[in-house]
Amino acid sequence: MSEPLLLTAAQVTTFDRQRMLTRASGFFFERGARLYLVTSRHVLIDEPSGHFPDRIEVELHLDRGNLARSSGYSVLLYQEGRANWRQARDTAGEVDVAAIEIDRAALPDTTVLRAFTPAHLQASLDEVEVGTALLIVGFPLGFHDTLHHLPVVRQAVVASSFGLRFQGQGFFLTDARTHRGTSGAPVVMRAPLVDPLLGDLPWKLLGVHSARLDMVTRDLQQDESLGLNCAWYADVLLALTREDATQDGPARGGPPAADRRP
Repeated sequence: MSEPLLLTAAQVTTFDRQRMLTRASGFFFERGARLYLVTSRHVLIDEPSGHFPDRIEVELHLDRGNLARSSGYSVLLYQEGRANWRQARDTAGEVDVAAIEIDRAALPDTTVLRAFTPAHLQASLDEVEVGTALLIVGFPLGFHDTLHHLPVVRQAVVASSFGLRFQGQGFFLTDARTHRGTSGAPVVMRAPLVDPLLGDLPWKLLGVHSARLDMVTRDLQQDESLGLNCAWYADVLLALTREDATQDGPARGGPPAADRRP
């Protein structure tokens, strides 16, 4: 068996009908009896670039003793013209996080996955300091263990004051080497204390990786990229997974998506 942390993440492939568009990252979040796939909102829809997939496919493990066995699980993004996913807004605008409920009854009986829960969200902001070591679990440029269908991890550190909304936005910064395809990956910190509620997944879910940041004034010949990224605070999942929360994604619209990796 793999480490439980690697089984929380899954590669997300977007489609427009049968045409494959992009590959990104996502992870599972469980609240009560409900299971959700979480990823970046721009993986599911990105109006400025004309990215409008109508379904996603998630790769699932099918055999606890043989991780080489896997299958694609398809999830429709729209039903009767309305989005099936949940998204959020705050005072600064759209939050680049989306959650879509997974029908457990439709999963293969032998499905092997692990999910974060509300217990994995960080309650005390004081425990997370600038420079705290993190991991980002995902599929950079689609790269992963293609035999065992497992993600890879990149080391990161907290690069801005945790708990303060960077420049008024609902995210904090990480310092890490990331690539396209990492959008939607969980950003985690090793749990500082033993907590039985975490089980054999002793990690705190701090954020959802969204995008790399750069300076438009950077001299491409003289200056390296910043190497900084934005990670949206994971506590937004409490709002997105409430029982009374509605599927409030936008209606289907726009032209076919252009090929790109989020």
